[in-house]
This record gives sequence, C-alpha cells and structure tokens, in this order.
Amino acid sequence: MINFKQKIANKISKVIQIEEKELETYLETPKDTKNGDYSFPCFRLAKELKKAPPVIANEIKEKLEQEIEENEEIEKVEVAGGYLNFFINKEILVKEVLNEIANTEQYGKTEIGKDKNIIVEYSAPNIAKPFHIGHLRTTLIGNALYKTYKYLGYNTTGINHLGDYGTQFGKMIEAYKMWGNEYNLEEDPINKLMDMYVRINNLCKENEEILEKCRENFRLLESGDKYCTDLWNKFKDLSMIEFSKIYDILNVKFDSYNGEAFYADKTQEVIRTLEEKEKIVESEGAKIVDLEYAGINTPCIIQKSNGSSIYATRDLAAIMYRAKTYDFDKCLYIVAYEQNLHFKQIFEVAKYLVDEKYYKGLEHVSYGMVSLPSGKMSTRLGNVVKIEDLINGTIERAQEIIAEKNPDLENKEDVAKKVGIGAIVFNTLSTVNVKDQIFDWNTALNFQGETGPYIQYTYVRTRSVLEKSGFIPNFENVKIENLLDEYSLEIMKLIYNFEDILIQVTEKNEPSILARYLIDLAKAYSGFYNENKIIVDDKDVQNARVYLTYAVGKVLKQGATLLGIEMPEKM
Repeated sequence: MINFKQKIANKISKVIQIEEKELETYLETPKDTKNGDYSFPCFRLAKELKKAPPVIANEIKEKLEQEIEENEEIEKVEVAGGYLNFFINKEILVKEVLNEIANTEQYGKTEIGKDKNIIVEYSAPNIAKPFHIGHLRTTLIGNALYKTYKYLGYNTTGINHLGDYGTQFGKMIEAYKMWGNEYNLEEDPINKLMDMYVRINNLCKENEEILEKCRENFRLLESGDKYCTDLWNKFKDLSMIEFSKIYDILNVKFDSYNGEAFYADKTQEVIRTLEEKEKIVESEGAKIVDLEYAGINTPCIIQKSNGSSIYATRDLAAIMYRAKTYDFDKCLYIVAYEQNLHFKQIFEVAKYLVDEKYYKGLEHVSYGMVSLPSGKMSTRLGNVVKIEDLINGTIERAQEIIAEKNPDLENKEDVAKKVGIGAIVFNTLSTVNVKDQIFDWNTALNFQGETGPYIQYTYVRTRSVLEKSGFIPNFENVKIENLLDEYSLEIMKLIYNFEDILIQVTEKNEPSILARYLIDLAKAYSGFYNENKIIVDDKDVQNARVYLTYAVGKVLKQGATLLGIEMPEKM
C-alpha cells in the first residue's frame, strides 16, 4: 500500500535537505480535515533558517508546486500560518485501501519487527493467593502488547514471572504445618490457602517466634529441603490449575511460566559478578549496591543479612538469563507504578551484569491501579476482589441486558460471555496506562458509550448488513466514485491508518491507542450508516457501501482480537 507520509517526506526532503525518515516523524495528522490529511509544522526550522515559520512554509510550497503537479498521489498543498497542509488524492486512497482489504487476509499485519526479539513480562500473580483485580491491568496490557508485537512480525516471548518464591512461602509452609489438617485443599484450594495465609500473617504480627519459624522454612526451601519443596510444589500446582481457568476465559497466552523460583539458583552468579566488579557493599550484614551516584538514594539489596536472596536479586538473575537465552532487543515489564523505584534500581545494577544492548532494552511499562467503586484492596487482610468474581458478575449482567434487548437471540450464554469479557478487557485497556481507574459495571456494559459492547454492537451491525445484501461484492466491481462522500472518506482514512496505529501501540507500549482507534472507527461507521442507505436499487452504490461495510467489520474484528476481545456474530 502507498505510504503517503513517506511520499510527502520524500518531496520535502528534496527541497530542504533534511533526511526523509526524520521528516516523516515531523508530519502530523490534523484534527480538522479542512487542514488536509497531513501537516508539516515549519516551526521546527525557524531557528535553523532564521525565518518566520509562515515565510518558510510559503518558500517550501513554491518549490514543491512543480513536484506536486507531477505527483498524482498528492492533490495539493496549502499554507496555514506556519503549517504546510497536504491533501492526498482521495480516489487513490480509496483504491489502495480496498485493494489491500481484498488481497490481505490479516489487514495491517507487517514484518516491521522481523529479526527483532521482544520479551513481554506480564500478569505474574502470586501462587497460593487469589488472582485478584490488582492483576487485571498487567495481564490485559501485557497480553495486548504481546499480540500486537507478534502481529507486526517481532519474535515475541510472553513470560508469566510467577510470584512463587520468598518469605511468604515460609509463612505458608508454617501455616500448613499448624493447620493443614483443618483444610481439604482439593476443594476450592486458593480460597483455603488464602485463609491460611491471612491467619499466619496475623499470628506473625503477634508472635516473633512464629515469624522466625517462617523465615527458617524459607531458608530450608532455598536449600532444597524435601518436605518444604514438596509442599511448595503442591501449592504451585493447585494455583496453576486455578490461574489457567482465568487465562483461558480472558484469551491470555504465555510462552514461559518461569517465575522467581526458576532464578533462585542463578542468584550466585549475580553476586559473584557484582563482587568481581567491586560494586557490592556490606551494610548491617546485608550485601547492597549503592546507587547514589545515579541519583537513586535507596540502595539495591542483593542479599539479606541471613544469606537469603531477595526478589531484586532474582530479577537481576532473570535479566542475565534472558539476555543469554533470548538475545532480546526489548524486555518489557508490565508492572504497576508502585514498583517504579525497584525497576530504576535493577536497571541501573544491570549495567554491570549484561552488555549495553540488553540494559538499554529494559523498559518498565508502568500503569495505574484498578479498583471497584468500593476502593482498594489488601491481600494481607484478605480484602480482595477476585477476578473470577468480577468476570462472573459482568457476564451475569451482560446476560440480563441481552435478554432484555434480544430475548429470542440464539446462544445467549455464549454471546453474554463474549460481551462480558469484552467489556472488562476494553474498559481496562481504554484508559491510558499511567492513570488509575475504577471498574464500574454500568459504564463498562453501556452499549451506547465508548465501550467494548459498543464496538461489538457495531461489528454485529456490519454482519447484519452483509447478511441482508446476500454477498460480499468483488473488489473489481466496486466503483470508487461511490465512496468519495465525507462519511466514506472518514472511514477510509481511519482504515488506511490501522497499521500506523499498531506501530504507535508498540512504540509507546500503549494499547489504549488501539482502543481509542476502534471507538473512532465504530463511530465513523455509525455516522456513515445513519447518513447512507446501504441496500438500494442502484447496485453500483450498494456494492460500494456493502464493501465498505465489509472492510469496517474486518478491521474492527482484527483490532479487537489484538486487544483480546472476541466478536459475536449476533447480539
């Protein structure tokens, strides 16, 4: 497909002697279509050329005029203040988009990431604890990024870095020793393990001897004690059965479940390397790396005074392992902003453990917290909102809405499941990563708002139109002149930009860009649908509008799939 941005950048580069690739990054998409399809801000050149931006814009326009006249992809260029506004040939745009839709099974898919290795670490729940709402954003943001990177040709590895190690498991082992005979862990294991954890945690606050026993349990676990290891494996196996149910419902996949425990025997290499480079400092019996030189006032603890490793050490061991195993170009950590300091610390220490390529590829994709209107949660107090309850509650509400809207609908349960999950996924991903968010059922399940159900409803409408038309016209039979009205062109521009939207998602690691795009496309189609009768006597007009409808449905479904949302065929 023609890259209009590249074409424009190429023409400008011949006039002002700036690299084409650099100019491409300068080009903007105006919010108002009256200002063209692409704008080039001349303010960037004012200092270098020592001229006012409007003067620069007019000078460039004059030099470009002959080029533009001979270039059929660009219709005209205008000056507005300090901007050069470019108008592309609408017929060529429509033809390019429809041709790509006709000849591409997966629209927007590219090989831009070929030969580049990306690791996405996401979800990472703690075993023996409920999979709660606090894990929702990491799971869904990570899954969307994993799918999008893969779609763009990157060699992508999704890692679930399970929280399966640490002092908390010393506590769980002690709880089992004390009260294991009171619980049947074969039935509802996670809630029973959680109950045990809350009990032991409260007891540890009151009894220092019990806390010390818990610490000793963890030391035994680290040294490979059979009883502790067998018990730990039991907790992990029971947890993974429950977690897998949630991942299946949410359409979430991973390539590796190597958690903290996997790196426990690799921490000595971290310590040895840092000691060889004389970066380890003794502090009250613990081993630390002082990071004040980097503006980080809190040192990174590498080993506790009792000789146990800490999760920072295991994260550093993971970086070393992943560099050797995956040769990554990027390693993304989808973790809440509460861990900002932790990642600043380990990324700084990683400079002494791996080559420059790897530590420069480390990136913390932070996000805000999610809660229900009732407020935040605490695992230690047992006050958690389980994802399973959230999912079931949302699906139940979706069933009620669908039963009311379309009581005769077949497969209501399957549709309600897709709508309910779609509502959760879209609500989670439509907010910019860094913002906190509240999950509200009334908002998420609004069929008229900027929601998952609205996108699904728009897709179902496209399917209904195709069903009424009886067939999808051949691209060769679509007459371009019937798709040059403002409503059709708005859709065409959006569809044309789909690949660029996906690239933006990966450049900024921000799935909300795709979520926002799908809303814009759904709204544009609603405008088109309301203004244009599609099934009409004029077959040329009908063919064009039906094909446009087919294109919208195809892109909506592909975009939703990348977010992790399934589309129902009817609602």
